[in-house]
Amino acid sequence: MLELEDRWTWDLWHVRDGRVHHLFFLTAPRSLGDPDLRHWHVTVGHATSTDLRDWTVHDDVLGPGEVGAFDDRTTWTGSVVRDGAAWVMAYTGTSSRDDAKVQRIGVARSDDLFTWTRQAEGVLEADATHYERLDPDVWFDEAWRDPWLFRHEGRWHCYLTARARDGAPRDRGVVGHAVSDDLRSWEVLPPVTGPIGLGQLEVPQLCNLGGRWQLVFSSDVETQSDRARRELPGTGTYHLVADGPLGPFHGPPHPIAAGPDPTTYAGRVVEDVDGRPWFLAWERTDASGRFVGRLGPPRPLRVDDAGRLHLA
Repeated sequence: MLELEDRWTWDLWHVRDGRVHHLFFLTAPRSLGDPDLRHWHVTVGHATSTDLRDWTVHDDVLGPGEVGAFDDRTTWTGSVVRDGAAWVMAYTGTSSRDDAKVQRIGVARSDDLFTWTRQAEGVLEADATHYERLDPDVWFDEAWRDPWLFRHEGRWHCYLTARARDGAPRDRGVVGHAVSDDLRSWEVLPPVTGPIGLGQLEVPQLCNLGGRWQLVFSSDVETQSDRARRELPGTGTYHLVADGPLGPFHGPPHPIAAGPDPTTYAGRVVEDVDGRPWFLAWERTDASGRFVGRLGPPRPLRVDDAGRLHLA
């Protein structure tokens, strides 16, 4: 568990360098008082561990950009991937000029995972050909965030939280898709999921377990359709299964950790040095319902014959 005395932590992403696990996470001061304010006073934190349990916290690695930049208001959830001898981080940014209602994806680079430099070009934006753009009459923001970056057949691919152009407001959530050869010029493609009764599929992650490809994401009951509220166990982390990394990923979603008490969210599948899968998620609330904003302990995962993930 990672619980900071003076700061909340929430959405997280992970990469392993040799035997060292590097955890990146959103963080904001507890002195704000109201947890809802954390989204607007956020930086990207960094911690390391060799066992996924005891963490050493380091200096924050990213905060809002310069005035006028696409990320001058906030820097939100992302992912990290090795690129040769270096590392790249795709992350979410919002700007003051559109009151942080439009989300875009930027890239930062590092040689050591501790010091990061923003890449000046290559901001990835939503495309109205396939995705909903900002329309306050339909949804409260333009969802284009939480990038999951990976390479496949020599190209960069990015999965991200997005919304379809059409349909009922709480049934438009999809996982968007874009490709690039150089992380500077992007081609926006159709989503890899269809609408499955959710307003948002947050913090997507692609992983391969049990010979199947898993698209892990989170859903909050407040943004689910009435049908999903009836059929799903509630707020939590879910996944879809496919035979290849590019899907298509079909519903219904299978819960990994979900229920009426939203104590775990934005879960990630993390493999230890021996290749065993674990589930890491941040905890929203304690048993009394009080917001706690901390990283929970790692929990072992198992994969059944159908490729579904379960907490072991």
